[in-house]
Amino acid sequence: MYDTSGATLLEKKEKPYKKPDEKKTKYDVIIIGAGPAGYTAGIYSARARHDTLILSGILPGGLLVNTTDVENYPGFEQGIMGPDLMIAIRKQTERMGAKIIDDEVVNVDFKRTPFKVLTASEEYEANAIIIATGANPRKLGLEGEQTYAGKGVSYCATCDGPFFRNQELVVVGGGDSAMEEATFLTKFASKVHIVHRRNELRASKVMQERALDNPKVQFHLNFEVEEINGSEKVQEVVLKNNQSNEKTALEVGGVFVAIGHEPSTKLFENQVELDGEGYIVLGKNTETSVSGVFAAGDVHDHRYRQAVTAAGYGCMAAIDVDNYLTEKKQK
Repeated sequence: MYDTSGATLLEKKEKPYKKPDEKKTKYDVIIIGAGPAGYTAGIYSARARHDTLILSGILPGGLLVNTTDVENYPGFEQGIMGPDLMIAIRKQTERMGAKIIDDEVVNVDFKRTPFKVLTASEEYEANAIIIATGANPRKLGLEGEQTYAGKGVSYCATCDGPFFRNQELVVVGGGDSAMEEATFLTKFASKVHIVHRRNELRASKVMQERALDNPKVQFHLNFEVEEINGSEKVQEVVLKNNQSNEKTALEVGGVFVAIGHEPSTKLFENQVELDGEGYIVLGKNTETSVSGVFAAGDVHDHRYRQAVTAAGYGCMAAIDVDNYLTEKKQK
């Protein structure tokens, strides 16, 4: 007897039944976030022969996917575009054996092991977690800020300062970060305008004095940035005095926004210890307040905030995870 496929019923009966592949949900290590820290952690974790899953979130590659030229990441003599760098690191991470899923984590449970991580479409379990969700710069909320992002609007003087040699620049903010950014930019700029919406700076006295004593720095207190204008890139900033409503137009080549960062840690409230600004608090090495849960990159680092330091923290976290899992297995 034959069916329409041409095979005998006996032949079909004798073929072993193959169970459909079940979706894998249990891993040794889950990494939440896929910027330089998350990908680097994935490289080291996979090379240590741990079954590793990276949940990339809604922005695989982190902030660097919105960055144009990256000149300060080692290994690229002529520099590299931010998106190209992250694509290359992602491919390397996958080649090492880490599984990457572009899904957003919506909830976690670190109260017991195995730890649970819930995404929009699945629930996963792991014996160790690395949090690498990063931080986002606070923004002014202006239309021009979005229009000229990467075209004169920046949130990192260390990253982008050298692109603005011999130009006048604006730094927005009144804290230590703003003073530090402005002082750093004087190495390249012809003049730096510090714009702060209050009549007093929030920065420490030492940081204030460094900026005040620098002949290239000019302060605009009680002023706010009202407009950022230009053709293909930033060419003008309109300031408004919030006391007199007086407006001042400055011809500048760039705007550096230094009004703070917001760590992406809302998911982890009541799960791991956070400081007053929402950054993850580290205990021993890169481990958080929960044994088996680690953190890497800007999610805890509010000082350096560089791609290369984030990658370094990713390496450290993966090594700490390897030691943790090895000790746990031995016990």
